[in-house]
Amino acid sequence: MVIGISIALILASCLMVLLVLLHKGKGGGLSDMFGGGFSSSFGGSSVVERNLDRLTVITGVIWFVCIIALGLLLKP
Repeated sequence: MVIGISIALILASCLMVLLVLLHKGKGGGLSDMFGGGFSSSFGGSSVVERNLDRLTVITGVIWFVCIIALGLLLKP
């Protein structure tokens, strides 16, 4: 059980990093340095961006549940 949750945690962590890096920069940060400022000046949020936001939130919830489950299972 612990191994399965640990694997799920690793996968959720990697997916979370990928999803956060896919987000469009809101301006004024490191994203401007890498070209995010140019693309952020066009239009509002599209369907793809909203779905990316939802997927990021779902992945964050899965990550949080895995952390709590591992904490409860490994508690002495």
